[in-house]
Amino acid sequence: MEGLLLERRGAVGLADIRQQLLDVYAEIYADRLSEDFHSVERFDERLGWNTEVPGFSAVVGYLDDTPVGYAYGCTLQETTRWWNGFRTPVPDGATTETGARTFALSELMIAGKLRGRGAARQIHEALLRGRSEERVTLLVERDHPKVRALYESWGYEWFGEVVPFPDAPLYDALILRHGSARG
Repeated sequence: MEGLLLERRGAVGLADIRQQLLDVYAEIYADRLSEDFHSVERFDERLGWNTEVPGFSAVVGYLDDTPVGYAYGCTLQETTRWWNGFRTPVPDGATTETGARTFALSELMIAGKLRGRGAARQIHEALLRGRSEERVTLLVERDHPKVRALYESWGYEWFGEVVPFPDAPLYDALILRHGSARG
């Protein structure tokens, strides 16, 4: 997408734009903010958890100095709860983490006016560029098949079903294999 400025940030670098990121979230989830799980407060809490994990990274997309989209995630640690609530049988070791095996893409958000213009792909590729993990995982709400199809067109494969928190909706876990994540 022409004119999109991408900026990589670490946990400390998010502090000065955190409210702007929350504003983008509130715009995208405006029709669901009354749900506890999708409230701005709960999102901010999850964002905070991510910033405390080793390997955290974010990429923010700007138009005219205003954040219009972003993605962030972290490296899953041995003690991760990422796979808690997993409902699908998987081969032994498939959800075992080493602290270097899997990058968890926690969020990828694009303001409505920019959807369908390639911004999501640019931000996604910038976030994964140079990552050393052998795979990337993300969760997509089961009720969003178009979003899942988009990720699958980028090389992600269905891995299973998960309800990550007691009040969360059903998600599909997707995996992008080693080599595919390199930019």
